[in-house]
Amino acid sequence: MSEMRYTRGSRGFTLIEVLITVLILAIGLLGLASLQMTSLNSQVEAYQRAQAVLLLEDMANRIRANAVAAKAGDYIVGAQYGLLTEEDCSTKTDAAARDLCEWNIALAGSGVTLGAENVGSVLAARGCIENIAGSTDGETNIRLTIAWQGMTPTKAPSSSCGLDQYGDPDSLRRTASLDTVLANLAL
Repeated sequence: MSEMRYTRGSRGFTLIEVLITVLILAIGLLGLASLQMTSLNSQVEAYQRAQAVLLLEDMANRIRANAVAAKAGDYIVGAQYGLLTEEDCSTKTDAAARDLCEWNIALAGSGVTLGAENVGSVLAARGCIENIAGSTDGETNIRLTIAWQGMTPTKAPSSSCGLDQYGDPDSLRRTASLDTVLANLAL
């Protein structure tokens, strides 16, 4: 029977090898944690964009339902909505004023609260409504824009809605816009 002999270097793992393995595992786990944080930030950004589009569609539908007032300019205002004091919209007798009041409440997120905080909308939402150049056929073009605060810095959007409201150099501001065209149906 042959006798097994071990040389000094082949007896097992040394402490250095174990420490290097632990270091490699720690670096890998930190990379996974960073990937998880990036994924969560992207998920929040996507959720906020989806909420902003829903709010834009809501106001666009209100404007289309009240096209006569929209063509008269009742919805075109220079003020930005959102983060204003909550009003009682039921006292508004004018449909356009009531629509703007209700949109303001939706932008402020007061439909869902957590303690004293409004959390039912995108972060620090502001809405802007502007009249843009129409066609020669008498169409009225209205641009609705919502600005909000993003999670990570990116390039500042070209829209002026919410300009300088979300930090310097405005790299946390996000915007989404929707153009609503009201056709001239007179024959």
